[in-house]
Amino acid sequence: MKRFLALFCLLFLCLGAAPRKITWLALGDSITYLNDHPDETGHRITKGYLTLIKERYPQVDYINQGHNGWTAVKIAESVESLGLVKADVYTIFLGTNDWWQGKRIGSLTDYEQATGNATIYGSFRTIVDKFRSLNKRARIILITPMQRGDFVYINNPSNHAYGSYKPKMDQTLEQVANAIVAIGASEKFPVVDLYHDSELTLDHMVHFKRLKNPQTGQYQNYTYPAYLDIPFNPETDEYPYPPESVALTYDGLHPSDQGYQIITNRLVQQWKGLR
Repeated sequence: MKRFLALFCLLFLCLGAAPRKITWLALGDSITYLNDHPDETGHRITKGYLTLIKERYPQVDYINQGHNGWTAVKIAESVESLGLVKADVYTIFLGTNDWWQGKRIGSLTDYEQATGNATIYGSFRTIVDKFRSLNKRARIILITPMQRGDFVYINNPSNHAYGSYKPKMDQTLEQVANAIVAIGASEKFPVVDLYHDSELTLDHMVHFKRLKNPQTGQYQNYTYPAYLDIPFNPETDEYPYPPESVALTYDGLHPSDQGYQIITNRLVQQWKGLR
């Protein structure tokens, strides 16, 4: 009998020491989506931040709700049809496409008063309200967009966009990041502020951009900010980011393996309860 009780107590202690399963729903754009679609990166990435978290913390099961090219505004408008489910942790990693598409930022009042999806602030409120309706006790973590260099899509160079070094439609990407930080402060949500991260600056997005020298017509490797004034013609020029140019991104915008590792490290710092 004593032996049985000892074994029972040992089993109970072992079970009690096992880490609790955590369900994590990651809502985002292509930076989240590509975690499960490395083939769409020309296999320039191997693991996104969701996989890296899962490998480090096996008790975490993730649900990838990354939507390629989507904005916070579009996600808010579609929030009831996305199949969002109850989770222990929700992360929201959006904003870079809102900036590029010129979605209006609005003000914190739009968030606080739930004015709807006409602004980024209002759209975040719609998303947060949806998560709270699914699990009012869930942890919600916000992630600001990274700074971005000149983006050139690896599968279609005609799809390209300038970086966050200048405004788009009179708004800066930093203003979008600051809005997300303000929401986090208002709600007391943890915020992973990638935009202001000292390791994720514009001069580290790529090692160089390979472009034709306007005077000689010969290809030359230009670092930031020298490449800003050099034209790129997707119809006639080679893809400007060869493999050796890859740094924190592989295309000026989307993280490389190195970039995803930094994102993972920053997220872990704000996610209490993983250890």
